[in-house]
Amino acid sequence: MATHNTPLTVQTPRGIRLGGVVVAPEADAIRGQACIAHCFACSKDFPATVRLARALAAEGIATLRFDFMGLGDSEGEFRDSTLETYCEDLHSAIEALETHTGRHTNLLIGHSFGGAMAIYVGAQRESLDGIVTIAAPSRPGHVAHLFGDTAEEIRREGSARISIGGRPVEIGRAFIESIEEPTLDSALETLEQPLLLLHAPGDTVVSVDHARKIFQQAHHPKSFVALHQTDHLLSRPEHTRYVAGLIRAWAANLLD
Repeated sequence: MATHNTPLTVQTPRGIRLGGVVVAPEADAIRGQACIAHCFACSKDFPATVRLARALAAEGIATLRFDFMGLGDSEGEFRDSTLETYCEDLHSAIEALETHTGRHTNLLIGHSFGGAMAIYVGAQRESLDGIVTIAAPSRPGHVAHLFGDTAEEIRREGSARISIGGRPVEIGRAFIESIEEPTLDSALETLEQPLLLLHAPGDTVVSVDHARKIFQQAHHPKSFVALHQTDHLLSRPEHTRYVAGLIRAWAANLLD
């Protein structure tokens, strides 16, 4: 199915503008709408995010991929990010998508750290029909392992530059402090929408034990699918297409 990209600017309550792209099939082929929260310090143009949005659109699901603050085409400084700004950005992205299309957003999809954000925000937005996580940690603070010994420097100096997946980013003290205590417990307790957990048993970045913990805490309806032979970042295109097909099949009765 042919798809097309439309740029979308997301305005946040903080006055920060975020860059986004809506990937959609022809209007008469749209069967639903989704928003993707990308992995930590990635962007809307991260290969797996691009391929997933395109594959979902080919399945009839118009999809927004966007940059969180300070990343990609978005304004602001990434070092000023906190758990709260992440959630605000995601709320704003969904609202901008719905204003742009005039359609209801069915699915909120989060990859890795974005998966934790999807659960947080999903618990606050009852209008969403379903939540999908891909390789999500069971607590946002898990991402701190990426900082290694630099964490103490960040606390001491206020910020520090680190490399994540070969990409240099500056992490601020406020971000570390914002993820120290929060867990997904409260969000999972209040989450009412169907939840789909996708996780590779051999994931070496976020252990599949995180999916087990989320699944145990979540209420029904909930589903878990093991992504055999995939890696954390869905590096192979065929695996991204497989994930899109799983999401489409699971969400068949949730779409418009």
